[in-house]
Parts: sequence; C-alpha cells; structure tokens
Amino acid sequence: MVLINRDYRLLWAGQLVSQIGDFAFSTTLSLWIGTVVLAGRSYAPAAVSALVVVVAVATLLVGPLAGVFVDRWDHRRTMLGADLARAVLIGLLTAVAFLPGGTLSDTAVLVAVYAAVLLATAAAQFFNPARFALIGEVVEPEQRARAAGIGQATQAIAVIAGPPLAAPLLFSVGVRWALLLNAVSFLVSMAAVRAVRTTARKHEETTEPTAVPGPVAQVPPVPPSEVASVRAEFMAGLRMVTRSRPVTALVATIVLVTIGADALNSLNVFFVTDNLGAASRWYGTLEMALGFGLIAGALATAWLAGRLSGARVFSTGLILTGIGLVAYSRLTGLGPAIVVLAVTGIPLAAVNASLTPVLLDHVPQSHLGRVIAVINPMQQLAALVGVSAAGWLASTVLRDFSADIAGVRFGRIDTIFTFAGLLVVAGGFYAMAALRSADRPAQQAPEPAAAAR
Repeated sequence: MVLINRDYRLLWAGQLVSQIGDFAFSTTLSLWIGTVVLAGRSYAPAAVSALVVVVAVATLLVGPLAGVFVDRWDHRRTMLGADLARAVLIGLLTAVAFLPGGTLSDTAVLVAVYAAVLLATAAAQFFNPARFALIGEVVEPEQRARAAGIGQATQAIAVIAGPPLAAPLLFSVGVRWALLLNAVSFLVSMAAVRAVRTTARKHEETTEPTAVPGPVAQVPPVPPSEVASVRAEFMAGLRMVTRSRPVTALVATIVLVTIGADALNSLNVFFVTDNLGAASRWYGTLEMALGFGLIAGALATAWLAGRLSGARVFSTGLILTGIGLVAYSRLTGLGPAIVVLAVTGIPLAAVNASLTPVLLDHVPQSHLGRVIAVINPMQQLAALVGVSAAGWLASTVLRDFSADIAGVRFGRIDTIFTFAGLLVVAGGFYAMAALRSADRPAQQAPEPAAAAR
C-alpha cells in the first residue's frame, strides 16, 4: 500500500519503531517488577497493577492542559521535545538498571520506575495530540481515511510484535538492554519527525465559522482577550466538544464503548479458563488472533477510504464489533473463540481508523490539540470505570451467578461480556443517529493502483 506521501511515510516509520518499543517497554516493566525486583513478594501483583494507575493519573492530570499548549505551539517541535524528554527519562531509568545489584533498595527502584512512567506518560500527552494535528497538516483530506487505516494497522503490528520481544530480551540479555531499546526507539522517532517538511502554522485566535462545514460552524469565536489565559483556551476546546454535534457524539460513543470493551480486556483470562475450558497460556493466542483481525480490518479500511464516509464506517463498525463480542461471550471452545475474535477485530479496526478522519473533518486545526486532550482523559476514565465495574461484578454480585434463560446458559463472566457487547451495539446505533447529519457522500473511489500493496 502506498504510504500517502514522503512526510507521512516519515511519521509512519518513526511511530512503527516507537510503538513497538512502547509495548515491549510496558511488558518489560511488568515482568521486571513482578519476577525480578519483587520476586516472591506478596505485594508484587499490586506493584505491577500500580503501573496502570500511574499512567491513568498522568493522563488525567496532564492531558487536558497539554492540549492548550499543543494548540499554541508548533506541532513538529512539540513532538521533537516530547520524544527527547522520553528518551532522556527512559535513558535515566536504564542507568538505574545498570547499577550493581543492591545499590538501590527495592523501594527506590520502584520509585524510579513509577517516576519515569509518570513523566514519560505526561510527555506523551503533548506528543499524541501534536502528531494527530500534524497528520492533518501533511495529509490531504481525501487521503486521511487511508492514513488512519495504515496507522491502525501499524499499531496492531506493534501490539503483536512488541510484547513477545519483552520476555526474550529481559531473560536473555537483561532488563537494561530492553530499556535501552525503548530509549533508542524514541530517538528513531525523533529523527523521523525532524525530517518532516512542513510549514509551522500560526494558530488563529478565533475560529472562523466558515472554516469547517456543518455543526462546527455553530461554535462561536473565542474572544481575543480570553486567548491569553490557559483556562480560557481550555474552556474554548471544551466548548468545541459540547457544541459540535459530531464531536459530542464521538466522545459519548467512545466513553460507552470503552466501558464495554474494557470489561473484555480485564476478564478475558478468566473467560479462557472458566468458559472455554482452556489453559491460561492460550490467552496470548487469543490476543494475537485479535491483533491479526485488527491488521486485516485496518488494511480493509484503508482500501475502502473514499468509498464510504467516515461516520458510516464508525457507526456500522461499532454495531458489528458489539455483535462479535456477544457471539464471543456464548462460546465454549477455544477454536471457535480464536476465529470469532479475529473476525471481530476487523470492524473494531474500522472503528479506530475512521475516528481520525471524522475528527479532522469537524474540528479546526486551531482546536485539535484541546479536543484530543479532552477525549483522551475521558477515555481513560471510561476504561477505569469499565475495568473496575467488571471486576467488582465478577467478584461480588455475579460471583456465583448461574441461570438458564430461554434455554441459554449464563454464568458470571459470559453475562458481563454479553452486556458489554450490547453496550457497544447501543453505542453504534447512537452514533449512527447522532452522526447522520455529519455523514458525507462517499468520495470518488481511488484508482486500484493507489490502494494496492
């Protein structure tokens, strides 16, 4: 598949290396803390779980305000600064790993790990919205759906390739080299971003009603006197989210779907053993099957770019994903589960890929950073709610649940998965209705040669 243009190819290459490094890094930290630093300690699982809490805290505290500065600053330079900061942070953590054993206490090592993760996640809150906005600058509107599909496929490849690298690196060459790999990946990303040729845009102090068609035109301009205040600029981004019907619909749908989907993420290992009757080691195989489905779906979405509108792909993909989750919840065998998860990954990838062009179509460049910075923390909160609610239900209210309804057997885990799937389906129908006004006629199909790989 042709990678759009030179600048997008550079962004793509840098992020492929960086994302693989990120997934390897997160898995490495979990293995290092659980099997090396705190080996045999009763509180090791809690220490590993705390990594998720640290990421959530950094996202919720830094994310919303980061968007204000992303909209003020040059996107390319913001990405370069964030990559450099993360390379230095992980480099310092690597230096800690190189210290002779016993130099630092276990508590000191944990503090160093949590501090590095906290600050690196904070830097990512600047990098991610800036990258999103930069893609809008270097990719023409008619190519954005294809770019999003390629990006989704790249992330799926990183999900498949990154975690399997962690264990061999950790146990063969040691944690220090695994950490160093991640630090180098940020330098590779930095080199790629630095090579991108784009003219820095001067962000306007007002949003012109005619700049973006449809509901965005109804957002009132931000008075120049307010722009000097970070709080006022943040509120301007929040108004964009609440007053633009397409953006409001996307945010609401993302929250609904994240709550449902994260129930699957948190309980799937128990579903493998309790419902599928398989050993827990097959959990990774199911994750890999979903990853391959995501790749196939992302490539299909890129090929369909221009044939269907982003809003239609988004809502239809949600409905099909929810149906797939409900079907998965009713399975009792490993083989069918692998197939169903792989198939479910196809529309799920379409949902993720279509989100980018829809947002770029309906949010002005001057507000992109702030809108993304509102969406990310809300999604993080929804994930925490989904994981917490699913764990609480499975451990308390539904712990011994078993029932036959219309001849169909329901247990604790599959009941939660069924509800989660129905929640995703409901989100899809809501998006379909709410985004109807934002649905644009399909663009002219690209030439076959442009979509061929």
